[in-house]
Parts: sequence; C-alpha cells; structure tokens
Amino acid sequence: MNLLPFSSKIVATTLLLVLGCVQLSGCSKSESAANIAPKAVEVGVVTLAEQALTLSTELAGRTSAYMIAQIRPQVGGIVQKRTFEEGAMVKAGDLLYQIDPASYQATLASAQASVARAESTLNAGRLKAQRQSELLAIEAISKQDNEDAQVSLQQAQADLSSAQAALESARINLSHTRITAPIGGRVEVSSVTPGALVTANQETALTTVQQLDPIYVDIPQSSTDVLRLKQALASGKLKGIGDNAVGIRLQLEDGTTYAHEGRLQVSGVTVDKGTGAITLRALVPNPQRLLMPGMYVRASLDKAVDPQALLVPQQAISRDTRGKGVALVVLADGKVEQRTVTVAESIGSNWRVTEGLAAGDRVIVEGSSKVRVGQIVHAVAMASTTATKSSEQAAQIATPAAPAVSK
Repeated sequence: MNLLPFSSKIVATTLLLVLGCVQLSGCSKSESAANIAPKAVEVGVVTLAEQALTLSTELAGRTSAYMIAQIRPQVGGIVQKRTFEEGAMVKAGDLLYQIDPASYQATLASAQASVARAESTLNAGRLKAQRQSELLAIEAISKQDNEDAQVSLQQAQADLSSAQAALESARINLSHTRITAPIGGRVEVSSVTPGALVTANQETALTTVQQLDPIYVDIPQSSTDVLRLKQALASGKLKGIGDNAVGIRLQLEDGTTYAHEGRLQVSGVTVDKGTGAITLRALVPNPQRLLMPGMYVRASLDKAVDPQALLVPQQAISRDTRGKGVALVVLADGKVEQRTVTVAESIGSNWRVTEGLAAGDRVIVEGSSKVRVGQIVHAVAMASTTATKSSEQAAQIATPAAPAVSK
C-alpha cells in the first residue's frame, strides 16, 4: 500500500478546506442577495369612473325690488293727511295721501253746470233745426235760414262735447286728490307731512312702494366665461339645461344659505363696455321679506351638464416644470406612467379633468413622491371621493388654483 508522504497529505487537506470555504461563501452571498432584493413600492390609487355632473358657478350679485313705484302727486294742493305707517305693507289701491279737494270739487261743479247749459242749448237748437226743415219743405223760409239753423245745431253738439270733456277732466283731477298705491308692497318713509304744499308731477317723490316678494337678483358674469360655455355646448362636451330649468341658490352676507331656490329669468345680450360683463337676472321667492333691495349675495347657478365627467382628487394632479398639469397612472403591468392632463375647474376636493385621462385609469393619490416613471409598483385601491351622491349632482365650481409643481 502506497502511502503519500506526510507533507503531501497536509497540502491535500488544505486544498479541500479552501474549496469548502469557497463553496460556503458562494452560498452565503446567494442567500444574502435573495434577502436584499427590492420590494415593489406600495402606492394608493383611485380608479376613475365617468359620471353625469351638473355644473354650477358661484358669482356675486345684488338684490333689487321686483316692482318699484315712486309716488308723486298728479295735482297740486295742500296735503290734508297721510294714511299709512312708514315701513308697513300696503295693498294696491290703498289710500296713502289726501290732498285738499275743495277747489277741485268746485271745478267739478262748474263743469257739471256747463254740461247742463250745453245740453239745454243743444235741445233748443235741435227743435229749431227741425222746424226750419219743415218750413223749408213748404218753401216758407229760404235755404239760408235752414242752413243757419243746422249749423247752430252742430255748434251746440260740439259745445256739449267740450263741456263733457271738461267735466271728465275735473272729475279726474278730483280723484287725483286721493293718492293711492299703484302696487302692493312695503312703503318707505314719507318726504312730506300733512300741511305741506305739493305740486303736480314734482321732482321729489312723496314716498316709494316696493314689491319684494318675489325679488330680483342681478348677477354680472364675465363675457369670457359665457363664451367658453357656449363653445363647450356647441362642441357637445357639455349639454344645456334649458332656460326654464336653471336654478339659483343664494348665500347671504353672513354666510348662511338662503332657504328658497330661485330661477334664472333673463340672460343679458349686451356686454358692458366698462366691466366686460353680462348681467343675469334671477327671480327668487321672498315670503319672509328676508331679502331687501341692495343686499350683497353669493349666487350659485346651474349652467350645464357634463354627461361624462371625470373627477380626480386634487392631490393626484401636480404641474411639471413647463407649468402643465400632470398625473401618475399605474398601468396594467404595474408600471408608472406620467400623463399630461387638462384641468377645467375645482369641484370640492377634486379637479374636473377634460383631457389626458380616461375612465378606468388608476391614478396615484398617495406615494407619488416615492416612485418614478417606469418603475414597477404595487397599487393599493383607496377610498374614492370622486363619486357623487346621485347620477346628476350639482357641482360647486371655484376658480382653479395652480396645482403644486411636480419634482
């Protein structure tokens, strides 16, 4: 039996030990590499869905009375009495002021006498003309005498008509000494007291009556916004509501919401040269007379319907270095893709996006700062805040602010 020398045994043993260490080191490195392999980053996403949305806009406006009547005397004289309480409600036809009627009663009596005189003259002229006609038939008088009698009859008829007109004028002037309310409403303070001398059609009104239920709300709107809306309606992106269905909701000066909803009555057709605005006029019920002329209000009115609206949470939209809106979308294979989007307006905590995204897209709303375009991520569905309570819910529109710049 050949035995290796002792030194050779030592060398062989050393080689075996080195090979074993190398193998163990390789296994350890493989296991370590497997343990430190990167995991896919979790991001929160919202899946977009189309929904019909009634769009509305909020504008500043002022209230104005539905009807206003400035009370002025139509005849002159001394005010005998005032029959209303300032600030009270009056009905159409209620007596407001009484002017001294004495002189107008005398004028009426004189006109009545003139009518009676004219009637007597007419009767006498009629009888004379009849006799003259009979005498002319038997040639007892000349034609000239008959013609004179007929002319006198016509003059008597004209005098009667004139006297009757004067009588009617005197009767009207007498009735004007009673100054009544032409409309029902709230009467303002009086500018005169009993004993004051007033003149016909004077410049200063005695008082004013305003009808406040319903009440108008005048709302200026930018002609640019109106033009943009008309273009969207013409392209078919939005659907019109119809003039009879445009509702209006008010927010009062103290921030409270007015209980009664109004309707848009008139949309202006002329742009104001000074402001570049078109005036919209709405009619709002005011049964409690809470709204007063001249009050400042915030008016929210429906303008159109977007049948395929896409609402995206505001935190999902940022802006790139060029100022364009962008969103990060998770594709089917888990990769992150950046989309350039067009934002129309802010609706609550969402943006209404018109271009760049589609229904079914998974938009990243949380964790966007931890990922980059092209990276594989693990998408986790988040609770959506973009769904409306009904298929057509009024959306409150505010002026869109610039989203944050994407880094």
